[in-house]
Amino acid sequence: MDQDTRDVWQALDRLGAHNAVEIAQSTIRRLGGLTNRVFLVTMARGEHVLRIPGAGTEEYINRKVEAVAARAAARANVSPEVIAVTDDGLMLTAAIKDAVTLSPEGFASIPGAPTRAAHVLRKLHTSGERFDFRFELFAMIDDYLKLLSTKTIDLPPGYHDVLASAESVRQALEAHPLPLAPCHCDPLSENFIDAGGRMWLVDWEYSGMNDPLWDVGDVIVEAKLAPDKETELIQAYFGGAPTAAEHGRVVIYKAMCDLLWTLWGLIQHANKNPADDFWAYATGRFERCKALMSSPEFASHVAAVAKG
Repeated sequence: MDQDTRDVWQALDRLGAHNAVEIAQSTIRRLGGLTNRVFLVTMARGEHVLRIPGAGTEEYINRKVEAVAARAAARANVSPEVIAVTDDGLMLTAAIKDAVTLSPEGFASIPGAPTRAAHVLRKLHTSGERFDFRFELFAMIDDYLKLLSTKTIDLPPGYHDVLASAESVRQALEAHPLPLAPCHCDPLSENFIDAGGRMWLVDWEYSGMNDPLWDVGDVIVEAKLAPDKETELIQAYFGGAPTAAEHGRVVIYKAMCDLLWTLWGLIQHANKNPADDFWAYATGRFERCKALMSSPEFASHVAAVAKG
């Protein structure tokens, strides 16, 4: 028996959703995951997805808050049913039948994927559900910087200069705040599960009450959407062309998600997460953030948001 199988069986036993015979007769397939280990577990009662939290994730993820959000998202019918969960982050959910985990390539090649992604985000944002966490961009940047100050790692050159220049962004966003909505806040392509007729969302580690247009801007970046696909997603989300202030907010968040997730990447690098080259991940995101913020049109988008 390999280590993954031992860990899965132990996790299923802790969760208490299946008996020993079911666990011993299960089949296990490793799925993706940057910071956690995720498995498709097939038993007589059907297919489930097991998430085993990664080492060190407790430094920046509140697993109790995540569980509340996952259950709320399931009630909103945008995420699979939560079968069992522990306070330290083991989670077992229902698997979505006949579904494809998306990727940037999937967003580019699967007809209608950006539209379906927009619809599931809109459904979440208008669900009326409440999450237990307030996802606040600049407070999270401060928290990540404090965490990084305890580790032996340097920030990319110029990070604090770019953060200081983002003060105009903060002021523009605060001038006309949108009502907070339940948001995914980490809409990686791989967190969208496409069942053809509809899209589902998974992985609620970073979710919280937030400006809903964060999700729109972030998914455009994560999915590396080409201009035509970006337009498709935006128009599907708004039901037509957005106002200048709405579009400006989306563009602002395209830059700000890179500013934030640069720090997340540095945390992974400092923690020696082997899943990726996280130094390259972090510096690549920071360079993209700088490029967008220094583009001629960025200031006009900030002005449009400030005007409201």
